[in-house]
Amino acid sequence: MAKFVLIGSGLAGGLLAAYLGRRGYDVDLYERRADPREGNIVGGRSINLAISTRGIHALEQIGIAHEALQHAIPMRGRMIHDKSGALHFTPYDVDPKNCINSIGRAALNTTVIEAAQRYSNVRVHFNHKCTDVDLDSATVQLLKTNGSSVVAGVSPANPQNEIIQAHGDAVIGVDGAFSAVRQSMQMHIDNFQYDESYLAHGYKELTIPPGPDGSWRMEKNALHIWPRKSFMMIALPNPDGSFTCTLFWEFEGPRSFATTKTDADVRRFFDEEFPDAFPLMPTLLEDFRQNPTGSLVTIRCAPWFYYDKVCLLGDAAHAVVPFYGQGMNAAFEDCVVLDECLEKFPDNRERAFAEYFSRRKENADALADLAIGNFIEMRDKTASKTFRAKKKLDHLLEAALPRIYLPLYTMVTFTRIPYAEAARRARIQDWVVYTSLAVISAILILLTFWFVAR
Repeated sequence: MAKFVLIGSGLAGGLLAAYLGRRGYDVDLYERRADPREGNIVGGRSINLAISTRGIHALEQIGIAHEALQHAIPMRGRMIHDKSGALHFTPYDVDPKNCINSIGRAALNTTVIEAAQRYSNVRVHFNHKCTDVDLDSATVQLLKTNGSSVVAGVSPANPQNEIIQAHGDAVIGVDGAFSAVRQSMQMHIDNFQYDESYLAHGYKELTIPPGPDGSWRMEKNALHIWPRKSFMMIALPNPDGSFTCTLFWEFEGPRSFATTKTDADVRRFFDEEFPDAFPLMPTLLEDFRQNPTGSLVTIRCAPWFYYDKVCLLGDAAHAVVPFYGQGMNAAFEDCVVLDECLEKFPDNRERAFAEYFSRRKENADALADLAIGNFIEMRDKTASKTFRAKKKLDHLLEAALPRIYLPLYTMVTFTRIPYAEAARRARIQDWVVYTSLAVISAILILLTFWFVAR
């Protein structure tokens, strides 16, 4: 059996290692950070995520969905907070069983790593930073930063800052938006296509702690949104009764991260814009000062593979902004598709990589566009009565025309319809609905004139 060297033991890296291990491949998984099971926090990254149908399906295929979801919190819709403090709840789907799930990053990361380590042919090594990849020989140069290596749960002492090489039949980069594997491909593949685009907005994580009795101080089973036209704040529930809040705000401008410097500035901004959340955030000033301000990037590249030697997966291939809650779900779906392609072409890895790229590239690009569009929807349109009326119409049509009419959000979040197909189908549906409404309106106007003329 071939040997795979995986770079990056984040969520998708751990899950892919489990898939490859199950298929009998020899796998070495290297991660530049320390073991997350030792309480190490990934700086600047969200501590909780929204997992939905695509991600759950990927976990089910490897037999760990129940284990992963036991501490997840279902969110059945959006709870909109307007500036007056009024609340408006919009369910995600006509079927109340369809919900997204708030899940802790650390717990999920632990689950997928441990699933991979159940296979004796999978070895996981932490504190190993990839510095270069020789594409032709599928050899990775690694810096062992503090000598901690985890192999089937054992951590032997090793010299610090040692340069080592790992060789396999193929290298897979699952090392995130700023992938070292992809960087090597950019440097050594002629005509490698690469594009990155940043939003003018950054994000900062804040906290609403639990009540004195450990209870949630807002509706537990909802994703909370404070839409404010050009910016917004969201909050996801955690099992301990807290909410992780994320402020998405412009980096620059007259009212922005750049101009909000003092504690008084922060207090004034939150009191004016989020008056119902502000009293629930006793650590606001500390969180605002200490938590980093992250950037929001979309990355598109091609190709995702180099012969049968190197391949990219997840954010390394297609980073998206988080506003459709699909980044992790899409990366998990990558694992499913790559596994299917390796099964289809067991003796031709290059063809398997090519088919995986062909099946996923269009959909990754479609998701990138959908995610940016949903940012505009969440920060701006969710506050409007017109938007809420459109959502109600979507649900009415979905109930009246089951399996015929599906809202875009439903297709993306609660089905496994490819992202590009879902986007195309939604455009056709919208054209039919709005054309029909226009025709009906015209007929009603003509009938009105006819009755008046009589």
